[in-house]
Amino acid sequence: MDTKASDLANVASTGPYDSLREFIAALESHGYLLRIPKINQDKYEATALAYSLVDRKGYNTAPAMLFERVKVDGEWMDGPVLGNPYGPWQAEALGFGVETITDDYIAMYRAAMEKIDSMCTRGIPKIDPNPIERAVSPCKENVQLGDDVDILKFPWLKTNPADGGRYINCGSVIIEDAELGRNVGTYRCQVKGPNKIGINPEPFQHGWTMLMNAKKRGEESVKAAVVIGADPIVFAMSSSKVAGAGQDELAIAGGFRGKAVDVVKCETSDILVPAHAEIIIEGEIPLDGDFEEEGPFGEMYGYLGLKKDENFFMNITAVTHRTNPWVINNYTGVMRGFLTSPMSATAQKRFKMMVPGLQAMHIPTDATGYTIISIDKKQAGAGIAAGQIVAGSLSIAKVVIVVDKDVDVLNWTDVMSAVGSRWQPHPGTLIVPQVTGMRLDPSAPVRGMTSKVIIDATRQFPEEGGPDSFPPANRTLLEDMCPEAFELVDGKWDEYGI
Repeated sequence: MDTKASDLANVASTGPYDSLREFIAALESHGYLLRIPKINQDKYEATALAYSLVDRKGYNTAPAMLFERVKVDGEWMDGPVLGNPYGPWQAEALGFGVETITDDYIAMYRAAMEKIDSMCTRGIPKIDPNPIERAVSPCKENVQLGDDVDILKFPWLKTNPADGGRYINCGSVIIEDAELGRNVGTYRCQVKGPNKIGINPEPFQHGWTMLMNAKKRGEESVKAAVVIGADPIVFAMSSSKVAGAGQDELAIAGGFRGKAVDVVKCETSDILVPAHAEIIIEGEIPLDGDFEEEGPFGEMYGYLGLKKDENFFMNITAVTHRTNPWVINNYTGVMRGFLTSPMSATAQKRFKMMVPGLQAMHIPTDATGYTIISIDKKQAGAGIAAGQIVAGSLSIAKVVIVVDKDVDVLNWTDVMSAVGSRWQPHPGTLIVPQVTGMRLDPSAPVRGMTSKVIIDATRQFPEEGGPDSFPPANRTLLEDMCPEAFELVDGKWDEYGI
């Protein structure tokens, strides 16, 4: 099997893309893909490589990985298996069509944010999906029905030695509800056999709410489809909270793509799925009988999650897929899982309407629990007040750091420097004793509840306990007193041989 990017020579150098394959070809053409002929996951080689790449290259700069062959349960299986396709921040810029791609990863993330923000000037854009014929849908190239179904033929990985088994952990689960419409959500799916998988929407996620509503209505089962290898924007909508309950992730993906997502009807239900996906797993989720054990699984916080005694599962009725389908494995809690700029941009836009003077916002996925905001501070107490609004409205925000507008929220060094030089623990700290938190937080004695801390790392005014005068920063003095110094360096950059 040949998976060379040259097979997609006509792919656009930047997105949006119709397929995962086009996106990966673009990543490789820009030098952000590591291609490995074979890897032994029975020895957890792929997982160790994921940790090592982040250790040596950095969380937001580690390349995507493509394994041509993978050893799984004693058998060498053909791939490719992808890892970290959305890891380098340049992936954000490529996915959303930033025209010039550079190695300045922070600039690339910011450019993607700015492009998305411009798309959302009148609200989140939407374009309804476009149904196309089965004959021209790549995900229909191969069809398995009934007794022919066998998902064990695909190279799903057991990522961590303590996981409950092999997992489909990059699948977008599509469920349709009579009241709420269509939901597309990324929920881990444990491989339980050739024709059965677990389905794990966490309590109060949209998929969980739909399934529980159907159960309350007395429905015996719910039809569903699991999409593996959709285009990057569809997967970003599936994996984030950009869409609210009752909003269609496929329509929002179309809006961000600037064109409709092509969809095609399933073989055993009326559910519409992305036609350019790699694999579609169709089935029914029983609601009238016993649930099944599921997990444990290495979670987003980097710790082993809880084993669940009762969880949803799906009996598989059909599998359709491209010829030589591509599989993605998410190294959860190790590497970035999806394009996060839409989530960040829309959250920032929403909080700008709530927080006076808010300039920028960042929810780093490499430090789950932190949220950083910058404000144009005009009066004493504004930092703590801004932090309270964010902490009270965002369950994942356990540690909220508030900085001045001159601090780059995307740059950890800048943020930590502000904490070290502008923050006084007293009185610039507020602890919230108990509030709703993330159910996956391993430090929480009661899952779903947490305490929170707000760190006001803005320059403190005298009336809030700060010094009578705050000295100017050395860089600011250089920029103000000798601005031509930076122009000189920019003009001689190539001459330096850097």
